[in-house]
Amino acid sequence: MRECISVHPEQLISGKEDAANNFARGHYTIGKEIVDLCLDRIRKLADNCTGLQGFLVFNAVGGGTGSGLGSLLLERLSVEYGKKSKLGFTVYPSPQVSTSVVEPYNSVLSTHSLLEHTDVSILLDNEAIYDICRRSLDIERPNYSNLNRLVSQVISSLTASLRFDGALNVDVNEFQTNLVPYPRIHFMLSSYAPVISSAKAFHEQLSVAEITSSAFEPASMMVKCDPRHGKYMACCLMYRGDVVPKDVNAAVAIIKTKRTIQFVDWCPTGFKCGINYQAPTVVPGADLAKVQRAVCMISNSTSVVEVFSRINSKFDLMYAKRAFVHWYVGEGMEEGEFSEAREDLAALEKDYEEVAAEGGGDDGEEDEEY
Repeated sequence: MRECISVHPEQLISGKEDAANNFARGHYTIGKEIVDLCLDRIRKLADNCTGLQGFLVFNAVGGGTGSGLGSLLLERLSVEYGKKSKLGFTVYPSPQVSTSVVEPYNSVLSTHSLLEHTDVSILLDNEAIYDICRRSLDIERPNYSNLNRLVSQVISSLTASLRFDGALNVDVNEFQTNLVPYPRIHFMLSSYAPVISSAKAFHEQLSVAEITSSAFEPASMMVKCDPRHGKYMACCLMYRGDVVPKDVNAAVAIIKTKRTIQFVDWCPTGFKCGINYQAPTVVPGADLAKVQRAVCMISNSTSVVEVFSRINSKFDLMYAKRAFVHWYVGEGMEEGEFSEAREDLAALEKDYEEVAAEGGGDDGEEDEEY
């Protein structure tokens, strides 16, 4: 086991008041007071790096701090570290479970900023991850620790090739090159397999083909949307543990024969694969079973537009009555920012429709095929 690196107390930043579920408060009022301190602490860490590749940014866009301060921080990082990659792990509101009435406002305003200031955004929602925990781990009432352990496997897989040796390593900048055909089309789905309960762990391990097939299942997606309703533009498959390229080739070949998994016709290769020899690590005594091999899939699919369509329609219902808008204007925001952000998301929906409908044309970035 590697020694756990403790976080210096100086790097932990907290405020005395919250953003009250208000994007404008998180962005203009409270955020403005704390963002310079955040950037100063980031600068101290960045100065100690010999080859800074980029930033991983974690936020939820339904609340006020995650959406408002999150957007402000991303805007400032773009100014100060323009060339560095910014990968976002963004928790979107769940379709059925709401934590705040104004989630649609905060989400639309924040996504408007994410469009410009992140290079790759991996979408998550709690409801989808709750369902995975209930179904695959037999946890009747999953808590945030259960959810976070599952999401952390995805994050660990993304950075594994920077930390450990492997046959096909994938660095942070390669995600962007291989997954983003056009700058605005950078919102990704993620899945992880196998998700096996430690109580039900069996000795016979799943094959590479089985875990690959499982990663493509709609029920494995960590955000509520159905990839069968759209087309894939690119997939990044990151394998860990006892995996060899020959097995990966065979697994990908099987996926390509499945009719339910459709790719856009202008990107015939579509697969970027990474193999890392370090087997996945799990928290001892926790819910996830220790396995010999696992795969994390980050995919760019036109079906992700379902997430934005849901939020946009909820936004429209409230904004037609200008409900709750005064709370945002009262924190220094202009009402025109609502319609500007909403128009940007309408354009994003249209972008995804056009990409799905394109027959030929610009190939975007060429992907490696295995």
